[in-house]
Amino acid sequence: MQTLRDCTTERVERFRQLQESLRDRWQTVELPDNSDADIVVIPSLSMDQRELCKIKGFLHYEERLLFSLIRLRNPRTRLVYVTSEPLHPTVIDYYLQLLPGIPFSHARDRLLLLATYDASLKPLSQKILERPRLLDRLRNAIRPEQSYMICYNSTPLERDLSVQIGIPLYALDPDLLEWGTKNGSRQIFHEAGIPHPDGSGSVFSGGELAEAAADLWERQPTLQRMVIKLNEGFSGEGNALLDLRPLIEISPSMASHTMRVKELCDRFHTLKFEAKNETWENYSSRIPELGAIVEAFLEGEEKRSPSVQGRITPTGEVEILSTHDQILGGPNGQIYLGCRFPADEAYRLQLQTLGEQIGRNLAAKGAIERFGVDFIAVKRPNTLDAIWDLQAIEINLRKGGTTHPFMTLKFLTNGRYDLSSGMFYSQHGREKYYKATDNLQKSHYQGLLPNDLMDIIAHHQLHFDTSTETGTVFHLMGCLSEFGKLGLTSIGNSPQQAEEIYNRVVKALDAETQTVSDRWSPDYACKPPMGWNQVG
Repeated sequence: MQTLRDCTTERVERFRQLQESLRDRWQTVELPDNSDADIVVIPSLSMDQRELCKIKGFLHYEERLLFSLIRLRNPRTRLVYVTSEPLHPTVIDYYLQLLPGIPFSHARDRLLLLATYDASLKPLSQKILERPRLLDRLRNAIRPEQSYMICYNSTPLERDLSVQIGIPLYALDPDLLEWGTKNGSRQIFHEAGIPHPDGSGSVFSGGELAEAAADLWERQPTLQRMVIKLNEGFSGEGNALLDLRPLIEISPSMASHTMRVKELCDRFHTLKFEAKNETWENYSSRIPELGAIVEAFLEGEEKRSPSVQGRITPTGEVEILSTHDQILGGPNGQIYLGCRFPADEAYRLQLQTLGEQIGRNLAAKGAIERFGVDFIAVKRPNTLDAIWDLQAIEINLRKGGTTHPFMTLKFLTNGRYDLSSGMFYSQHGREKYYKATDNLQKSHYQGLLPNDLMDIIAHHQLHFDTSTETGTVFHLMGCLSEFGKLGLTSIGNSPQQAEEIYNRVVKALDAETQTVSDRWSPDYACKPPMGWNQVG
């Protein structure tokens, strides 16, 4: 009788065989114009669901990979896109209308949309695995020898799905997931010689966390603040700030190590959490499950949060794709809200160099596909030539918030990223810039349906114009009605134009929705319609 361990070993071996087949035919499936491939898109957020619940509307983040529909501009590509709940037809039509030079009907015929009709908190990949008939439909819809699967992030669930469908997964082997955690990132930085803040390895209890924090403080007696991070936090929501400045009485010069550890343990309930309504009681319960690290908070009058994105091909080449300056918010400024492309000229080439070093280290460990590295940039004081210190803080081995804006730009303009300058040029040679967000959220946007958004886009001419290669591309449209939340990428031919286009979208949405909200306010309801005479 075959044991569970034998089954797992068999699946892992089959998965690796499928990955080898992707390496063998990679040059064919990646041809830019004539790739004859079937692409199965599984946009499952296979992460800790309790952490994901901190993100409003996270179930709709399955829409983030809809930029993949732009691959249908290749007339020989077919695409299968699976979601938990059916996507609104208007959303699909919107993306297909963006395709340059391809008849809408031709692209639609090569797209198969499937759904599990399951809005539970389980990861999408798990929902698919629990539905044998849906798996059969997937197998029957593709040509296995010409297919591969892409996902948001790779876990054993995506590995099992790859094996069940019988096609390779263009993503990280789940056995390498550790290198995308906070602790694993720090190990990679150390191995690759990348500057990064002083900190700890993984700890799994409040007591161990206090010991690690005390050790860090003793190594850096002048430290003012520390950051505590859950190993698998998402978009900064798993971070907390520990302010040491009110704790002078237990500083390294004032108290013993034992006293310092005890007092830090008692002070954890005063942590400043990034996630709204987070408490130490809940946060500390996650530490044994996920692990946590503590690291030095980098102080500075002028700080930024740039990032570099790259990919590792199945044949092992490391390619740098883009750099960004991230837009952060939240109580302590550590939650990802959006980004600007490209990163500042003062450090974008240095980001590329550091990103390539990290990519080579990951490739040597067997990683493939997307990787992103977040940094903190602190401007050196008393310098006139804008010298910045770059410190790496995190590796993301998944498609992050900067993935879909850049890929949208690339597919829409058929342009290229220039490594010598860190700039992007369209097919017509124009420099391209954008501002993007996943978090344009206002209460008066609630109630907007996808069709309403299309009306606003058309009325205010907010759409992407293929002739000028400028305008806005929208995503996360499914979040609008319930959460008042929207994603967008505003593309311009200069940083100023991209910013202006972005602001014009926000202004138009505000004008349209605030007017409607006023109509339904209690004050408005008490007013007689215009033209009516009040009876005294």
